[in-house]
Amino acid sequence: MLPLALTGLLALSACQFAGQDDSADDARRLNTMEAFPLHAYLPDPSSDRGKSIGTAQWILAKQCMVRLGFAGFAVLDTRSVESTYPVRQGTLGSRSRTGDDSPYGVDDPDRAAEHGYHNRTQEESSQPQEWPADQYVALTGRFDSGDSHHAHGHPVPDGGCLGQATRKIYGPPPKVTTVNGLKLSGYYSLGLQLWYESNKQARKDPAWKKADRAWSACMKEKGFRYSDPDKASLDTAWYRTEEPSDREKKTAAADARCKLDTDYIGTLHAIETRAQKAVISKRKKDLDALRAADERAGENARTIIDKKS
Repeated sequence: MLPLALTGLLALSACQFAGQDDSADDARRLNTMEAFPLHAYLPDPSSDRGKSIGTAQWILAKQCMVRLGFAGFAVLDTRSVESTYPVRQGTLGSRSRTGDDSPYGVDDPDRAAEHGYHNRTQEESSQPQEWPADQYVALTGRFDSGDSHHAHGHPVPDGGCLGQATRKIYGPPPKVTTVNGLKLSGYYSLGLQLWYESNKQARKDPAWKKADRAWSACMKEKGFRYSDPDKASLDTAWYRTEEPSDREKKTAAADARCKLDTDYIGTLHAIETRAQKAVISKRKKDLDALRAADERAGENARTIIDKKS
């Protein structure tokens, strides 16, 4: 039997490790797009509705391409392309894995020590497909200099066959908005606009700046000098190679550890969540209309799929 004092010490250590594990799990749960209120107003391609809309878009686009004179599209298997967006032939390079798909960057010290900041996920099933220039133009309505705006004598519809399909499913598109210099014309532009605006507002919160300082101090103790995680993850040194260097791995591992040790992710998530709830409250009517439009699009998509069956 273990001495009582040793038993107590082991129990205390177990609780401490369990607490650390719980803290890390909480950070990773909060470090996802799904953990934010505005996510409910953004598209989810993986949902049943999202998949139906993707399938319907390609069904309509296929019919449109045949009408434009691309006879080979009559036998196109839409299942092979319904989750992808076309890429012009000759422009599809290897997508860099540098960067991170999560809101606050690396959060797992062990994974960061192995992959550094080359932490971007790649879904093989949704890799874009290359198309010859004439087919790409007809599908997307995106023209390079010298491209014809006609296909086999037929005018290419605005936004190409995929754009036309999207309008049939969703209805007239919303007005173009500009976010951080980028023009957004999609049906979810409002959600993206509000996400950007709320993030910009959240970054002004003194608590956000305090969290940056705490993280920076932790990194300094480990031998790394960055004022905030963005400066670390966007260091140009990491973009020079396809594989992470030893220096990058050590930096990323320290970055993730300092986020956990200072509760960086939990702090920022709470600040940004408050900011998002504030903009949702102000634009509730518009956002509800957006959600209703998405539900109607899902119904329209299912009708299109049923007719094809």
